[in-house]
Parts: sequence; structure tokens; C-alpha cells
Amino acid sequence: MVVTGRPTKRLVKRRVTADLSDFLAFPTSGDLASLAAAGKPFRTAVRDFLTNHALLPPPSSLFPHLLTWQVLFRVGDVAGDDGGPAVVCLDVVEEDVARSRSVYCDQCRVVGWSSNPVSAKRYHFIIKADGNSIAGYNKTCAGCGESLHMSDSRCKSCNHIMTTEDVEDWMYQQLENTTHLLHGVIHANGYGHLLRVNGREGGSRILSGRHIMNFWDRLCTMLGARKVSVMDVSKKNGLDFRLLHAVVKGHPWYGEWGYRFGAGSFSLTLEDYRTAVASLSSLPLAVFLSQGRMPRTCLQDLISFYQSVSEHELLNVQDLFTFLMNLIHDVRHKAHLRQDESVPCKKQRTCDSRALCSWTVVDVRRVEEAMFKVLRAVSGSTWVSWRALKGAVCRAGSPELLDYCLKELKGKQAVPGLVVAARCVSDSGAMEYRLEPGSASTPQVVVNNSPNNSHESPNHPSEERLLRDLKYLYECMLHPSTMTPHVPPSKRNTALSSAVKILDCKQFVKEYHLPDNFLSSFPPKQNTVHLLCEIDLTEQQQHEECNCNPPPELLVLLPSATIADLKNEAMKAFQDVYLMFKRFQADELVGYGGVDESTQVKLLLGSTERVRIRGRFLGKNGLGRFRMERGIDRWVVDCLCGARDDDGERMLACDVCSIWQHTRCAGILDSDCVPVKFLCYRCRSVARTTAKPNGLCRNEVVDGDNAGMGMGLSNTGVL
Repeated sequence: MVVTGRPTKRLVKRRVTADLSDFLAFPTSGDLASLAAAGKPFRTAVRDFLTNHALLPPPSSLFPHLLTWQVLFRVGDVAGDDGGPAVVCLDVVEEDVARSRSVYCDQCRVVGWSSNPVSAKRYHFIIKADGNSIAGYNKTCAGCGESLHMSDSRCKSCNHIMTTEDVEDWMYQQLENTTHLLHGVIHANGYGHLLRVNGREGGSRILSGRHIMNFWDRLCTMLGARKVSVMDVSKKNGLDFRLLHAVVKGHPWYGEWGYRFGAGSFSLTLEDYRTAVASLSSLPLAVFLSQGRMPRTCLQDLISFYQSVSEHELLNVQDLFTFLMNLIHDVRHKAHLRQDESVPCKKQRTCDSRALCSWTVVDVRRVEEAMFKVLRAVSGSTWVSWRALKGAVCRAGSPELLDYCLKELKGKQAVPGLVVAARCVSDSGAMEYRLEPGSASTPQVVVNNSPNNSHESPNHPSEERLLRDLKYLYECMLHPSTMTPHVPPSKRNTALSSAVKILDCKQFVKEYHLPDNFLSSFPPKQNTVHLLCEIDLTEQQQHEECNCNPPPELLVLLPSATIADLKNEAMKAFQDVYLMFKRFQADELVGYGGVDESTQVKLLLGSTERVRIRGRFLGKNGLGRFRMERGIDRWVVDCLCGARDDDGERMLACDVCSIWQHTRCAGILDSDCVPVKFLCYRCRSVARTTAKPNGLCRNEVVDGDNAGMGMGLSNTGVL
């Protein structure tokens, strides 16, 4: 961990904010174009970025295996708390993996990159929620939690003596903190993972989730990242956003930036995901509305209400949730205008926003008075159902207007001393009304900034109510654990299966440089030669567990480079990127074994864009533990669902054959504890046919650690 020697605030003031790049526009399109023309690999581009934009760390450090760089940005024209321009600090932590506490990458393991060799460096890109820097020259006391100067060895509050281990623990806690506004990590080979995005709902005061994602996407493009994964378990308004957004848009929220299906849990494929999204999104609303002679439910009332207030016909689940999300967006946008610009909010009536239909105040009051009259005529404390009340006043207005008034009727004052009470019958879900003593809790009709204009239409529902309705509809129509049972079984089973599949698809990947057009994307240059170099290990047969070579590396050579130069550049590149290649020796350019090494590459290869070099490790390597990101542990996954590798879901191993499978596929709920003894279905079948287990059963307990493969992985972003 490198510190700059001064508190963060003083660092911010030391630099003129006008000289800082704009977080909302960095890097610019011109910068990206020039960097694309340069065609540098990530291992080179990230160093250039730190040299050109970061505050240089001092030469000495408490922990040289955790170098922290700072890059400061201003946030457009937004003012900070002190009245000056708002400043964001991006921490770039350069982690020396060989000396790290976590050598192997859990994210690579579950997204399908577990066979990649362990990278020598990991670069963490972090924006802290409190606006400070990890290298802010402060640390936390391990005894009482007070903030201490980095040079203090004893806490003044509790007299706790800070050890080197305490400081290192604190530093690693910063890397594991779930409150960061942004936390992305990219390996030296250009493969990365977006671990955290927290927008305004996640504690950000200035930056929205969209601002952060725009910045991250531009940064990855600038640095030459190759593939970036994200485990999408983010929340929006307390709901699983990957399910809600997939229904509305057909893809996850991260899909707005090009993240596509990467790997599905429980052996789900891209086709499974697409089919599930299409099936759930196109589910007709008529399925939920047609209940025969059964009493009307709250769900039906709510669907009918939003159908009545939409200017466009809502036919399926996607239409309904798209309309509701647009209403929420409109309400928030209007509130933002009132707060920041003090501009009177006018009702928007556009096709895209699907604004509410217009009814005059006179129309609404006429229908409400008719409903009050019916409720006053009912004797005693008798409840009147939604259907009965609507039928009694059916001549007072259109069905859409009646649904709107019924939805808004609760809490209205019928006569002095009596208000309308409403309840939802638990058995049938039907709404019922009656008059009860009390005073009105809400005005009868609210109009748009024109109380004297009798022809104004009612406002949109409040944001609070829209969010409450969104949650209710989500639970009844989308989420598999709470989906309403009042749907034909065939349709419900299809919807239930589709929702589960969408939720089981969490891994999404963006590929920044597609292999087929990677080199062709660079403008032709006379002064460089770009080649993708692949490695063919001659010792591969000795390591059967490593059945694939590392990803190719981009080499940038001079036009006069020879075959010897190519081999030297390949050795330096792979030695720089991977720990196990520290003693790698390039022996042969595959396909050109008899060519003299002084031959120029450009003349020999012509338009060829890929080369393969065969090589070996010199001496006794001793770096075998860095062969794969999955680690040195061997496991076999063979689950009933078809999974053949760790996918991040909870698993447990059979006590006889040691084969792993999902707890869910074994009939164990996620909320249930793992059994002390577990036999897979194959070993149970064998046990039934034999009197003894033939001594194959291990006396081991599958505890929580053994049964939790991948369970610690999450992108707990709140957008």
C-alpha cells in the first residue's frame, strides 16, 4: 500500500480543479480513437494510464505488494459540499498476486476462465462511497475503530498497539468492502470482473449507477480490456433487477453497455435464457384477469387500474411493467426538475412515457359522489365488494374512470365524520369498501398547479404508491417464490420455470475485442507490426489437468523486427503477464522451424495476424501452483442438471464418490443446512443393492465450507 504523504483533502486542494478531467466524459471520444490507433495491450496501456493521469506514489511503501495510485476527477459542473467543484477520487490498487492473500480468482472460476494461468498483477479500480482515498493517509484502529494517522503505531483512544498485520488486515478490508461506488478488477492479461456498482440507492450522493457504468465502460475501452464479467445480483427498489429489467428490456441492466449472457448456473444456455425472457415477457395479462366466477382480487384490480390509465393498450407482462417503470421515471424526473431548476412541472403526454388519460375534476367528483351514495345506503358495517360497487355506479362514467376512482377511493371523506375504508380479503384477494368514522387523510382530487381550473386532469400516482404497486405486481407476477396461484396451472408452470431460469443466469460478459476482428480494428500503421501470439507448451502432456494454452497476447513490434525479436517479445510479454511463465523459454516459431532467426517478421508473415510459438520452462519451474486460476485443488462436478464445473451456486460432495453437485438439485433448499452425511443418487442406488458400502464411504463431514463453492461471489450493487 503506497501513501502519498498527505491527507486526501489536501491533495484535492493542491491541484486546480480546472485541470482535472471530467468524470462524466473521461476519456473523450478523441482519446479513445487515438488509443485505439496505438493498439496497445492492457499490460502496457494500464501503465501508461497511471503514468499520465495518476498521482505518483512515493518510492517507499509499507506494503509494496499493494501499490495504490490516485486519479482525481471533477464531476461536470456539480458543486461539492464546500461550494467548490465536486471531486471524485479513483483509487487504482496494483496487487502483486504472488504475495497476495488470495492468489486464485473466484470470479474467473465460475465464469469459465478457470483454466487461465494466474496473472502476475491485478489492478483494482475503486471509488469509495465516502469520497476519500484508500491511500488517504489514515487507517482504522483494530481495537476501537477510530481513524488513525498512517504513521501512528498506538491508538490514542484505546492505547491499542497497531501491528503490521493490523494495517494489512485493514488494507484488505478495503478491497473486500461492499459499499464502494465502483470496484472493478482487471488481470494483467486483460480479463476482468466488475465486482461492485452502487448508485444513488447504494449511497452515492452525486453519481448515479449510469454515470458509474458509463465511466467504467470508457475506462475499460481505454485500457484495452479484453473480456469483463459481472455477476448480476443487483437490486433496484429492493427487487432483483436482473429479472425486472429482463422482462422490460429483454436483457439485464448491464446489457445497456454490451454485457451479454456469459454462463448460466445449473447448466443453462444462452438459448434457455432467451426463451425464458421471451416466455415470461409475453405472458398475456388476460391470464391474470380471467378468474371465472371467483371474487375479484387485488392483483386484478391493480392490473385493470393501470390498463385504464394508460394511453396505449397493455396486453402482456412486458407492457405492464414497462408502463409502470416509465411512470416512475417520469415522476422522479419531475421531482428533479422541481428541486434543481424550480420549474413548474407540466404534465407530459408523450407516446413514449404513456402518460395518464385525461379526466376532468368534475368527472372524478361525479363518480366519487355516486360511490359515496351507494356506501351510505349500505346498512351497518357491511362491506361492499369492488365488483358490486363498480356495478352499482356503472352509468356514472367509463369503466376506466370507475377503476381509477375505486383505486383512489380509500381514505376519501364521504360526509363529515365518515371516510371510506378499504380492505383486501385474504382468502380471495378481493377489495371491499365501507364507511367508518374518521377524517379524510388525503385530498379528494389533486390537480396540476391550477386549483382554479376545473378542466385539469388528476396527477400521476405518487412515487411512493408507484413503487408499492411495482413491488406488489413483481411479487405476484414475476418472482417464483411469491407468484400468484390464481393462474391456470399450465401458464403458471411456464411462468414459474421462466422466472427461475432468468434468476439463475447471473454471469454476463462484455468482450471488448472480438478475436475475429481484433487486429483489423486497428488503423494500418507503417511504423508498427501487430501480432496475436499464442503459446504451445511442449510440457503440456505432463499436466493433464491443463488442457488448454493461455489466451494469446498482443505483440507490438517494429517494422524491422526479426524472428529473434518476435521470440524475445513473446517471452517478455508472457513472463510479464503470468507467474508460471517467469522461466519460460521460446524455442520455435511454429510452422517456420527452418527459417533463419534474422529474417524479418514482416517479410516472412505478410498479412498473417496470428503466430504460434512453442516453448518450455527452464530448469525446475516450481511455479506449478500458478498454473490455473481455479487453484491446485481437484474436484469433479457431475450434477443432475448437467453442470460439469463450479458455477458459483451452493454445492456439496458425496461422501462415497466425492463428486460435487448442487444442493438444490439434491433436494436441499438454500435455507436448509447441509446434512452431516450425504450420498449422491448413484451411490444411494449402489447402497440399496449391496449390504455394505465396501469401505468406500469417507468419515468426513460436509461442513459449510465444503458445501459452499462459489457462494461468496456477488456483485451486491444497488443501482
